[in-house]
Amino acid sequence: MLTLVEKVLFVVAVGAALYFGYVHFNRVYQVIRRGKGELPGRGELVRRLVGAGIEWLSLRPVWKTRTVSSIFHALIAWGFVFYFLVNLGDVIQGFFPVRFLGDGPIGAAYRFLADVLTLAVMIGMLYFLLRRFVFHSEALTYRDNVMLVDKVKQGGIRRDSLIVGLFILFHVGFRMLGESFTIALHRLQTGIGDPAQPFGSLLSFAWGGLPEGALRVGQHVGWWGALGLILAFIPYFPYTKHFHLIMAGVNFLTKPQRTSLGTLEPENFEDETVEAFGVQKLEDLPWTHLADAYACIMCNRCQDVCPAYVTGKELSPAALEVNKRYYLNEHMAEIADGGETIPLLNFAMSESAMWACTACGACVDICPVGNEPMFDILYMRRHQVLVENDFPKELKTAFRGMERNGNPWNQSSGDRMNWADGLAIPTVEDNPDFELLWWVGCAPSYDPRAQQTAQALAKVLNHAGVNYAILGELESCTGDAARRAGNEYLFYEMAKANIETLNEVAPKRIVTTCPHCLHTLGKEYGQFGGHYDVIHHTQLLSELTAAKKIQVTGNGESDTITFHDPCYLGRHNGIVDAPRSALAGIGVSVVEMPRHGSQSFCCGAGGAQMWKEEEHGDESVNAARYAEAKATGAETIAVGCPFCLTMLTDAATTAGEGVTVKDVAELVAERLG
Repeated sequence: MLTLVEKVLFVVAVGAALYFGYVHFNRVYQVIRRGKGELPGRGELVRRLVGAGIEWLSLRPVWKTRTVSSIFHALIAWGFVFYFLVNLGDVIQGFFPVRFLGDGPIGAAYRFLADVLTLAVMIGMLYFLLRRFVFHSEALTYRDNVMLVDKVKQGGIRRDSLIVGLFILFHVGFRMLGESFTIALHRLQTGIGDPAQPFGSLLSFAWGGLPEGALRVGQHVGWWGALGLILAFIPYFPYTKHFHLIMAGVNFLTKPQRTSLGTLEPENFEDETVEAFGVQKLEDLPWTHLADAYACIMCNRCQDVCPAYVTGKELSPAALEVNKRYYLNEHMAEIADGGETIPLLNFAMSESAMWACTACGACVDICPVGNEPMFDILYMRRHQVLVENDFPKELKTAFRGMERNGNPWNQSSGDRMNWADGLAIPTVEDNPDFELLWWVGCAPSYDPRAQQTAQALAKVLNHAGVNYAILGELESCTGDAARRAGNEYLFYEMAKANIETLNEVAPKRIVTTCPHCLHTLGKEYGQFGGHYDVIHHTQLLSELTAAKKIQVTGNGESDTITFHDPCYLGRHNGIVDAPRSALAGIGVSVVEMPRHGSQSFCCGAGGAQMWKEEEHGDESVNAARYAEAKATGAETIAVGCPFCLTMLTDAATTAGEGVTVKDVAELVAERLG
């Protein structure tokens, strides 16, 4: 127990730490509230509390990759969470002559967990310190072409990591040291140690020859070392990467509840008081995206899976969050007081990096603390397109085509049905009592290669006797490419027109061959009043196979197939089993790529990349994905997206290795009886 003087000193230290901590925490809060949007209501927070708590405590997103590092991170995370209780118990024992939670089974279990988790935290922290400072892991670095603020280039992350790492190591280390002296003192007085603390007991034997006075001094040194470090660290805490311990929970609790991983927030074009759209500066971001900067643990997992980064482009979603964080910390006082920030393109990322994003959502999906860097980038594009009128020149053709002819190919809307010449394809006028509306999409309507997918699916639907219809010339582009290229107003106009058309025909169910149409119709049109039941054609093929409405006799082919999961099918909408079920139904052998399912790698066409030149890098995204598919030994790459079909076909043609690329619908149609 502490002396009276020590108690007074501790109370004073707590008061000082809380005061300065409040000042700094309040500044962070004021900075975050500079962002757009309202705080969620109390009822909403209460409703989401359990789910957020489970996400926070289970570390669920952490386990998707880097298994070894994830294990060591879990040791630290769970240990440090438990230390909230440990530190409370140590304060109580310092002020009162009691043993926290007593000497019974509960107290013994508590001391055992504290002892084991103390060692676990120390081991985990040593692993990460060695990983960064001794073995210099490449995963924690950035390429030279990535834009970084000066403080990061000057070693800011390494310095911050060292301070936080040593704080954690010494905090739990002093605690174990103090407990070892307490155990040694108890053994000296009673002849009995503490079996509930095996590691502390082992260390306590080192003090076996010390007198009682020396053991008490060691006990107090350990107590003050552990809790004194906490008090000293509190004011500095909001400036460190360790702040993610709290902000990760805030993210899980307050992030918008999206209909899908990549669903963007709309602009309010009806509000005449709005003078600018999109994001130019930090204060233009949603406030949850300013919180992202403080939640970021700087682990770089997002750049590990970013197709632009891994193929040598200037984009690093990790660097975006890190740059935001260091800028906010450096200018915290003036930003909190209402000062303006500089444009994000001046410091957070380069223009090339902004346009390199494929909107694949991998960075959002993989982030262990719930950050959403992809949205920052797409909202920045909005400002460039709608306000600055500054975007890649190749996009002008796509924008003009969508605006004038209802398709990014800029071909006549009257040619939309040419793909169906000679086929029995009913329109809604021909078959007003249809059960299923087939949204054909622009690529299967205008792209010669994708037209073969549409023709194959028509063959399957007719074979299975499905009661369907298409819109024909009433159909227009959903606007996905416009939205992800930043032309939100064009998307808004296209969405309103399509919703009006769809509401007139009132489809019970819609099937699409394009995951981008699937996502836009099913997950984003609801923002404008268009609510529809939309499925992907591989889901329909899986259903028809299960219902034995597809009779397969085979075509003599027995090649091995690997399936490439489109980003907007697997990751954005969670559809990974249906394509494989459809392939299994026709009896083909499927071999998986290392990156598949919701962890699939992008083909390179998303985010409007289909309509522009790819940014400079070490290799093209589609070539990287094709190489991964080829390495499986498969003779055919199956896809479920017309953009993936184009990108991987181009890569296969360039490689000239005889690997064919086909849509799942084509593979099914080839094997029909």
